[in-house]
Amino acid sequence: MAPMLPVKELFRNNLIGIISLLALLLFMNPFPSHADIYKYVDKNGTIHLTNITTNPQVNYVLVYREKRILFNIKANDVAKYDHIINRTAEKYNVDPALVKAVIKTESNFNHRAVSPKGARGLMQLMPSTAYALQVPDSFQPDNNVEGGVKYLRYLIALFKNDLSLALAAYNAGENAVIKHRGIPPYRETQNYVQRVLSQYHQYRQQ
Repeated sequence: MAPMLPVKELFRNNLIGIISLLALLLFMNPFPSHADIYKYVDKNGTIHLTNITTNPQVNYVLVYREKRILFNIKANDVAKYDHIINRTAEKYNVDPALVKAVIKTESNFNHRAVSPKGARGLMQLMPSTAYALQVPDSFQPDNNVEGGVKYLRYLIALFKNDLSLALAAYNAGENAVIKHRGIPPYRETQNYVQRVLSQYHQYRQQ
């Protein structure tokens, strides 16, 4: 899923200004999203606030961490979709453990999950992506996994079997990976790749 646009508001060294902006953000966006807020101070002493950290040469400081809400799942929910995952993974020649890791990270096996950006279902397909992949109902597990695995197979081929790049593209979009010639410098995307790969190694050992 593509990263949010950066917050452009600028403040002088003013604690009241920072608190006011954070309060405004919380009021305007009461639902969970990827919206950690960071600050950095430029050479003129101006404080900049942003929710994406794109410049590796800047010393970002976390000033607000969003509340993460995870879906509660039962132990048997983890294996609930194994038959769909295994069948679809075999069809597209993708490791089923990788598919399961993506689902775990994207939706925590909640087939009704909807992100603040509108991504839906087990593999969190955006409506435009689902349309392009000819997925008729993203909330239907068979349809969602079919579209998600097909897209994942495309990305793996596009990035020559480099799973890190393929996963980064699944999260941030293939153009972002191509533009940055690697995993984009987005904290969300970098964390996403690490989480999926960690889950992937765990599922492969089971």
